[in-house]
Amino acid sequence: MQRLLAIAWLTWKAAFRFRLFLVITVLLLASVVGLPLLLKDDGTARGFTQILLTYTLSTITALLGLSTLWLACGTLARDIEECQMQVVAVKPIARWQIWLGKWLGLLILNAALLAVSGASVFCLLVWRATRLPVEEQKVLHNEVLVSRGSAKESDPTAEIEVETDRQLKQRLAKNPVGQADLAEVRKQVLEQVKAVYQIVPPGYSRVWELHLPKDTPRDRPLYARVKFNSADRSPAGTFIGLWQVGAPKKTQLWRSEPMSMAPDTFHEFEVPAYIDESGVLTITFFNSNEMSLLFPIEDGFEMLYREGAFLMNFARGLAIIFCWMALLAALGLAAASFLSFPVAAFLALAVLSMALFSGPLASAVSEGTLGNYNAEKGTKGHLAIDVVAIPVFRAVLNVVNLAKQFSPIDSLSTGRSITWAQLGLAVSQIILLLGGILALFGIAVFNRRELATAQGTQ
Repeated sequence: MQRLLAIAWLTWKAAFRFRLFLVITVLLLASVVGLPLLLKDDGTARGFTQILLTYTLSTITALLGLSTLWLACGTLARDIEECQMQVVAVKPIARWQIWLGKWLGLLILNAALLAVSGASVFCLLVWRATRLPVEEQKVLHNEVLVSRGSAKESDPTAEIEVETDRQLKQRLAKNPVGQADLAEVRKQVLEQVKAVYQIVPPGYSRVWELHLPKDTPRDRPLYARVKFNSADRSPAGTFIGLWQVGAPKKTQLWRSEPMSMAPDTFHEFEVPAYIDESGVLTITFFNSNEMSLLFPIEDGFEMLYREGAFLMNFARGLAIIFCWMALLAALGLAAASFLSFPVAAFLALAVLSMALFSGPLASAVSEGTLGNYNAEKGTKGHLAIDVVAIPVFRAVLNVVNLAKQFSPIDSLSTGRSITWAQLGLAVSQIILLLGGILALFGIAVFNRRELATAQGTQ
């Protein structure tokens, strides 16, 4: 450990020698203070949150990510190119200790920078919150500056599959179809079965029964988060929402005033915590409109409840961002283990860009081809390269999603809870798994690299 810390200290000295630590610290503080001054919020809690949390944390993540890649590539590649690594390598220290020591130094550097910028964001957030109107401060403390858990209805996917197979069997007994059309027929039956779970016809109601934790406070409001779709537009562009909370003869009942709600967007509104003795909250929607409304199974309805304080939630969010920085540091060091500084930086940035903009890869995988896809007819052609490209793209997406599946900034800006389990999963997947793979690759290549010939004939 003493040798690792010695290399980590040399990495810190290199960061100060390049003036990187000071420059990045100034840029981070400037983004924290400057963005709220340049981009004025609209005086609401949501606008305030968008500026002070979403924009500033996104900017901090981008600055730290780019500086981490640059320093990770430079601290190893330049040490080799400038013949400093040859002096270190002859010391009684293994090359894997040199590699891990540099990684450790970068992790400590990122932790310090993230702590400074995170503390600045939090202090500015608390201070600026006092300048909002009283009503907006209440909204801010109930919906953003809090850690909220989420409760959804039980996933009906298994029931839908069983019912789809049953109806398909009955349909095929009456009207047999060829094997080529079987998949399309099953798709039609599946959509019909899903419609029963999702569509609320005019004059009908839809009931959700949600199981909340038994320790959910009864004296604090809950927040329903709703999204629906409509095949047709209403003359006013919105629909009337009538809601009831509670179960007759079990709890108190609460009925909402008519709400004007737009389709294809999320709505969040406060409801009382009328939970029965078994921890079930019953909420009912009455469709008083002249057309059917569809509540998607995936994100049509959820209930948000208070789970903890904002400070610890904010700290866990920063910890996930730190995991991303650790992965980028491993990526930069792995590239610099066998490439010169400019090429290593280019490769690392290319990999990062591919991970951030993986939409085309996802589209190709979902369509099953790189070309000749007709979205209107749902037909696709086949290219010779699809046999190799599609499985490779699918594997790349699976690896990328191990790191991208976490959204700490979105969770913090909407007051959602980032649990210790999620943080543990982020550490295991991002640092231990992905970072470990890059570390093993980088160490293996660095161990085999001929340092004495790194300068070539120059």
